[in-house]
Amino acid sequence: MIGSESWNIVVVPYHPDWAEEFKKIEKELLAVINNIVLSIEHVGSTSVVGLYAKPIIDIDVVIGDNMFLLVKEKLKTIGYEHVGDLGIEGREAFSYKNKEHLMEHHLYVCHKDANELKRHITFRNHLRAHNDDRDRYSQIKIEMAEKFPHDIDNYLLGKEGVILDIYKKCGLL
Repeated sequence: MIGSESWNIVVVPYHPDWAEEFKKIEKELLAVINNIVLSIEHVGSTSVVGLYAKPIIDIDVVIGDNMFLLVKEKLKTIGYEHVGDLGIEGREAFSYKNKEHLMEHHLYVCHKDANELKRHITFRNHLRAHNDDRDRYSQIKIEMAEKFPHDIDNYLLGKEGVILDIYKKCGLL
């Protein structure tokens, strides 16, 4: 869940069940927001076949103009609470309770034109199409998780060089 005070960073090999776990979460979301969102995207490392990842599903709910308040209201009816943008413009985060039947996940609502959404989709699609970059990213994630198992800031900092290099390759920088 977003906002966890205690980090235990574990990076594991890709698991094919992650796609099905995303579908379970997506189904629950669509039950209340189906006709008011543009799409629900499985992003982050669990969305890339073959990529090592922390076993947490990252989800971007994509919305059009003036839809945030309605989506926020609908998500609240199924146990999601808006927690703000957490310092990242264009990505509104949600926490949740009573979702033990679903895999741990991070839920974000993004406007269709948000830079953060573009970054998530572009990075995901690049890693899906380029096994060499996918494997290089896996390797740095494994190394940083071993080196900083309880230090999310240094784990993220340690991955930054590889991420920025991939961003350059896919036109994000």
